[in-house]
Amino acid sequence: MATTTVYDWIIVSVYDRYDKNDDNTFVGKVLYGFVLDDQTCRFAQHDYVTTSRIEKCDLKRGIVETHSGSVYVLQGAGTDATIDFRDFELLRMGYSPTQIAQLNSAASNGIIH
Repeated sequence: MATTTVYDWIIVSVYDRYDKNDDNTFVGKVLYGFVLDDQTCRFAQHDYVTTSRIEKCDLKRGIVETHSGSVYVLQGAGTDATIDFRDFELLRMGYSPTQIAQLNSAASNGIIH
């Protein structure tokens, strides 16, 4: 089975609020990281990747399987983060959860031009 090995990885929990009176609802988890090696020939080394929804995650073995059937091998230590569903496209475009939080903070302070 062809795998993609990622480093500086983050398990990202995505939440959505259906309206302003609703509590945040868990949507799912995705993997965000940088490609170390890709046997599938979809990614170049050091490119970022944001996966489809995680279906299986074995952190002890360092393996993640996604909804689309892709398998990722986790290299080194990783972290976890949380984002709002409205920011998911930023994650897919390559912004890290930390960068997304900084953008949201700047926007709420009126700093965005």
